[in-house]
Amino acid sequence: MLIKTRGIVLNFIRYRETSIIARVYTERLGLQSYIVNGVRKAKPPGRIALFQPFTLLDLVAYTSRQGGITRLSEYRCSEPFRSLPYDVRKSSVALFLSEIVSRVLLEEEENAPLFTFLHDSMLAFDRQQDGFENFALTFLLQLSHYLGFGPETGEQITSQVAFATDVPGATAGSGPTALRFQEFEQHFDALLRTPATATIPNGRVRRELLGVLIRYYQLHVERLGDVRSLAVLSEVLAEL
Repeated sequence: MLIKTRGIVLNFIRYRETSIIARVYTERLGLQSYIVNGVRKAKPPGRIALFQPFTLLDLVAYTSRQGGITRLSEYRCSEPFRSLPYDVRKSSVALFLSEIVSRVLLEEEENAPLFTFLHDSMLAFDRQQDGFENFALTFLLQLSHYLGFGPETGEQITSQVAFATDVPGATAGSGPTALRFQEFEQHFDALLRTPATATIPNGRVRRELLGVLIRYYQLHVERLGDVRSLAVLSEVLAEL
């Protein structure tokens, strides 16, 4: 059976000589994995670019009652990005967020509000010419509400992380001081209440907030683990 749906690429792995297995969050089927044949051939060039993180696609996909990996019959870019693939700052943010999203989304079922959030957020990010320094923070804060553990205040984040001992590398009393957590709480409150106007002093503080927020995610999503692309994003944030 064939089904038409929009999709958001999360990532892919190489499969055999010229193919890939792409993980795509679809509007009608939730998270799916598709074999895409011949996409890594030298000719025609450029097709692999359609499977970079958060590319927005129109798909015609095969479905199976047994689930599992199926194939794509047709695919094309539905809304080409203007800046995201060409701006190293934005592409680093997209790579980081795609790693997290691919680990926290597992449902193979329709979730229209979540799809709309992911779709519209990445389009807005692509269109922003400046003032996107806090996008990763606001995106993760908003995503947590769709996942069922969204905080209402910054204190909810900092209080859980401050005393957490069951996340990688954490021990009782380790991490930032109470004074620093109080500062983080104020920044998170601003990001939650007025994300468009929230001001973070510099890249160092932004990196620290992101580290706290990732640990908050790790408390609620056991399978998240270490985020490998964080190191790359930290270097980019240092320049923002």
